[in-house]
Amino acid sequence: MESRTHDIARQAVVIAAASFMLIAAAFGAGAFGGESVDELQDGALSAQGSYLAPAGPAFSIWSLIYLGLLAYTVWQALPAQRADARQRAVGGWIAASLVLNGLWLVTARYLTLWLTVVVIALLLAVLARIVVLLGRTPAKNLVDRIVTDGANGLHFGWVTIATVANAAAWLTRIAPASWADQADAWAVAVLVVVLVIGVSTAWFTGRIAPALATAWGLGWLAVGRISGEPQSTPTAVAAVVVAVLLVVAGIVAVLRRRRG
Repeated sequence: MESRTHDIARQAVVIAAASFMLIAAAFGAGAFGGESVDELQDGALSAQGSYLAPAGPAFSIWSLIYLGLLAYTVWQALPAQRADARQRAVGGWIAASLVLNGLWLVTARYLTLWLTVVVIALLLAVLARIVVLLGRTPAKNLVDRIVTDGANGLHFGWVTIATVANAAAWLTRIAPASWADQADAWAVAVLVVVLVIGVSTAWFTGRIAPALATAWGLGWLAVGRISGEPQSTPTAVAAVVVAVLLVVAGIVAVLRRRRG
């Protein structure tokens, strides 16, 4: 009886967290009036905010991520998932990621830029924990693979590049002007770190969703550095190379998991 109560509570917490995410996202994105997201924080979060900011169309991936997270929320609430060991392991962490997701937009609209970095870094850490936990136990069926691994994998992959862009926007605002001379080198170095994170994630989980989401962001980052400001051909080339390598790593990881 105690386990059943805890399981129902877990399912309810995920539903509450998803509801908070949607409400916070609506307020944060300006659905009820105010500036758009790319105008918040004096434009620091726009596609021109730093060398590592993706071009505007990249953010359309949020529609797919939100759809996947909502599908997960409904699916995990079904009686068949109530006592599922996998959902017991990740449910609380996923609820935390949903809250942090919504909280980021609220922070961006009403608080300070450096706090947005703190919130998105916490979100990335929570999503990394989710990915690790999911990697320890295989999905029980195709639906589980899509709504649990797929939705949370896309979330993690996109937030990886979003964290980089967010931190870069903040550093761009506080760094001395002389740092601009080394901006290309720093941008390429950070993209190498993104590659290491992405390849490691693909290899450990055997899933391609995180790699695809990160590659999507990197592709639009390259577009932004070629067609927008600040322009940077080295950063654009590095972003394309890393994006391609991540997709290849994701495909290899999936094939390796299937053969195993």
